[in-house]
Amino acid sequence: MSDWTTLLEVGGPLAALGGGAAYTRTRHPGVYWSTVGLPLSMARLLGSYGSVMEACGLTVQPSRLRALAVKATTRREVRPVPPRRGVIRPTSTGLRLRLRLAPGQEPADVAASAERLRHAWGVHAVYVRDIKPGVVELRLVGFDVLRKVRMPRRSGGGFLRVPVALREDATAFVRDYRAIPHQLTLGATLSGKSMYLRHLVAGLAPQPVALVGIDCKRGVELAPFAARLSALATDPEQAAELLPVLVKEMEDRYDLVKARQGIAPNTPDEEITSDIWGLPDSERPVPIVLFVDEVAELFLVATKKDEERRDEMVTQLIRLAQLGRAAGIYLEVCGQRFGAELGKGATMLRAQLTGRVCHRVNDEASAKMALGDIAPEAVMAACSIAPERPGLAVVGDTSGGWSRIRTPYLCLADAAQVCRVSAHLVPAMPALSRFRPYAPVQQVGTASPVVRPHPATD
Repeated sequence: MSDWTTLLEVGGPLAALGGGAAYTRTRHPGVYWSTVGLPLSMARLLGSYGSVMEACGLTVQPSRLRALAVKATTRREVRPVPPRRGVIRPTSTGLRLRLRLAPGQEPADVAASAERLRHAWGVHAVYVRDIKPGVVELRLVGFDVLRKVRMPRRSGGGFLRVPVALREDATAFVRDYRAIPHQLTLGATLSGKSMYLRHLVAGLAPQPVALVGIDCKRGVELAPFAARLSALATDPEQAAELLPVLVKEMEDRYDLVKARQGIAPNTPDEEITSDIWGLPDSERPVPIVLFVDEVAELFLVATKKDEERRDEMVTQLIRLAQLGRAAGIYLEVCGQRFGAELGKGATMLRAQLTGRVCHRVNDEASAKMALGDIAPEAVMAACSIAPERPGLAVVGDTSGGWSRIRTPYLCLADAAQVCRVSAHLVPAMPALSRFRPYAPVQQVGTASPVVRPHPATD
């Protein structure tokens, strides 16, 4: 009887400890990783590094000098050597370490063994990044960081750079308009596309840029940000009037650049430019970011007259996509589907949109429209996004690289408040003044009721 009592006295606390660890791992994975997962994974890595590298085929024969030294000093059998390991750096989401590749190895060899390394060291995922010739970085992620998004403290924001989502390797996905001028964002209803757009607007609002919107859903997506918008078109008729104004603005900026190029022969080379970023600060026009929500509405026609208007708008959008980058005009095109079936010019416009973000879509064809022409292997990843994870998306670009991201939840009221606070940053652009949306001034001490949407990351 005393043995059973002793067993219960010992087993009770152990069971409670195990249950608490399981609960913490499920509900608070970051806490579990810092207290339990990190020490275990580091012990596995340090204790099995050589054998794991050998099992993965990442070891090489030692140099002749090293082989002679081993035989002379230890008389042991000369074994293959793994890549030289750098310092292990723990993080709040995993581990980081650098490997110096042996002669004859390449980063693809390590990347091909990422799944084996994940199982051997007991982590959620392993990602390989090329640092410099001969050196790669292993980023070990301890848990699913996309289940409950927490943006890193250092996210790399800046002028025309907006940290908008979290990558699956626990780094921030930054929308850099200088690097990728135009982007296409696709997603079905309730996929998180609007949350992604909300983050972009809130991130750009405090910056010295002009924000222009085309929202053919009567402005329901972009109207809450009216205080910060320089122009807003809420139907195809208004869009048909706004786009020629933007094209004219682009042409005027090119005239300014050309006037700057026609200068004296003794002018320094650094003052000769082919875009607005080479102009002096006092002469450089403010950048313009054009948001187009539900782009398919611009393509739909009912009459012959609508078809002519559609062709004109599509032509103007293509011109902005082809020539707008050097004039400081950037496009953010959003929709549920975007393919050749929309009509003339759709495929040509899509080809000019370098960046691609694909949320959950209703069919494989929609995923192919977004990613099939730049990263075919990412199509299946986009098709596997579950409805229970709104905000999850696959991002790619014309380099062929792709990754999964997820946008954190941002309340519509908070995003609108950022725009109201930044309303004084709306630049003076007379050509767009007649398209400036009306933004009522909220009285102090009163607050209009706000319908809070379902969190995009629950």
